[in-house]
Amino acid sequence: MTTENAVPLGRRLWTMLIMLGLAGQLAWTVENMYLNVFVHDTISDDPDVIAAMVAASAIAATAATLTIGALSDRLGRRRAFIAGGYLAWGLATAAFGLITVDTAATLAPAADAVLLAVILVITLDCLMSFLGAGANDAAFQAWVTDSTVPANRGRVESVLAIMPLMAMLIVFGGFDALTRAGHWPAFFVIIGVIITAAGTLAWIFVRDRPAPHRPSEPYLRSLVHGLRPGAMRANPPLYLALGAWCVWGVSTQVFLPYLIIYLQRYLDIDGYALILAVVLTGASAVTVACGPLIDRIGKVAFLPPAIAVYGTGLLLMPLARDTLPVIAAGLVLMTGFMLVLAPVGALVRDHTPPGRAGHVQGLRMVFAILIPMIIGPYLGATVIKGADQYYEELGVLKQVPTPAVFLAAAAVLTLIIVPVLALRRATPAKENTP
Repeated sequence: MTTENAVPLGRRLWTMLIMLGLAGQLAWTVENMYLNVFVHDTISDDPDVIAAMVAASAIAATAATLTIGALSDRLGRRRAFIAGGYLAWGLATAAFGLITVDTAATLAPAADAVLLAVILVITLDCLMSFLGAGANDAAFQAWVTDSTVPANRGRVESVLAIMPLMAMLIVFGGFDALTRAGHWPAFFVIIGVIITAAGTLAWIFVRDRPAPHRPSEPYLRSLVHGLRPGAMRANPPLYLALGAWCVWGVSTQVFLPYLIIYLQRYLDIDGYALILAVVLTGASAVTVACGPLIDRIGKVAFLPPAIAVYGTGLLLMPLARDTLPVIAAGLVLMTGFMLVLAPVGALVRDHTPPGRAGHVQGLRMVFAILIPMIIGPYLGATVIKGADQYYEELGVLKQVPTPAVFLAAAAVLTLIIVPVLALRRATPAKENTP
């Protein structure tokens, strides 16, 4: 008897999932982490600048995912949005190397050069985020939903969940030396070329999947379909999963934008790239190994222990000050980080209404990106400013993140109990078995 478990994903599909997932996460690693370091080291050390940049880019990314996701549903096409979006995304990423305080001073000698550079980098970040979200978060993620079934999504999500870690590992291991030496233009160009290459390959190898049906309502109405009370009442598990994702996202954004700066400037660890390599490799291996387990025991059942691992990692990080303790705490933290993301992402795909895979990616951006990236970094910035600690660089005092950001993230995480308990009541015990 043929079941969904017997449906093969195929070599081409796995190759595209991994390649496009990884290339997209390389860009998001640059945008979410290294761009913050770039701004901190070359433009301004004010944590509010980083928080404002993260929030603005989240708004742009959400707008892109909502509009392009709904449009791709209506057209029944993902391939063109994926390929074209990745090409433009790479070009925008490469352009960051052109922004410096000196360049801003040359463009407008009478203006505040630092302020102008901040405005330029935030504007370009919004453009990059719009292009990237349209290509990756809307079109690619919807294509993944089109191409998978509930019985294999635990495996697929466990692989996609480690892509941010693998991207960090590649960037830290392969290109961190460029940033430490101040070769930012070369760094941005290399990442940009990789993303444009992925877009070219996507045009050749990605195949659109036939949609079960397409939305018949007017386009503008379809943009807000999932935000209407009727849509929420019709599918409680979807919105509870999105709510859990939102709390997890806020928690991660309290510390993640400041993580590299914390390791480099607060802990004064020169070999932080090695620490991250060990942590990310170990966490990725555990997450992939747990993929079949998620499918077997159920996504909802897997969530509480995953959350416990993540919360434990957040509480261990403030206690770790030297290299080996940081590696140990980081392994627990990042393993839990990914183990929460995999089942939540799979649950959102499982409860996506037919024909609305692109639109649900827009909802995902609202709950998992927009709200967390507006609230989280500002909470982190508030904690950093409240700690009032600095380091000196070339005679200049600069604010530095402290261990308190991890404790604040752990406090936020406790709120996830509410949607997870509700999800257990709203979801059948065998919601993901074939």
